[in-house]
Amino acid sequence: MRAIGLLLLACAAIAQAPSYQPVGSVDQIMLAMSYPLSDALLYVERDPPKTDKDWTTLQYDAMMLAESGNLLMMPGRARDQERWIQDAKLMVDAGAAALKAARARDMQAILDLNDQIVTSCVTCHEDYRPSYRRRRQQQNAK
Repeated sequence: MRAIGLLLLACAAIAQAPSYQPVGSVDQIMLAMSYPLSDALLYVERDPPKTDKDWTTLQYDAMMLAESGNLLMMPGRARDQERWIQDAKLMVDAGAAALKAARARDMQAILDLNDQIVTSCVTCHEDYRPSYRRRRQQQNAK
């Protein structure tokens, strides 16, 4: 009797689990979200936030960068459950840290995150884009 109750409870939980429907591809997420949002943070010194609206925009950029990492972990996008997830979490962590810094209006903390943001991108590209590592090695050799 107890086993049947647990089985019914598990079935109910599964039935209530949200169903995800990926709309964009990994490439589209990168081009529409990850690249421009990371650039907004990486190049923030070019046009630093001056007004409340500017700081709010920077917070949104950081939040969406983190969320783009979450989108990359969705079923149908994640290429595997090991490295892919670890690499995507690097982006989530970098974006979350940038959001915290933007909320505090701490420009230096945002600038200090540049390496973390770049590393989140480069690590994944080296792992999953076969030509990326060769291209970086060629650039570094020049």
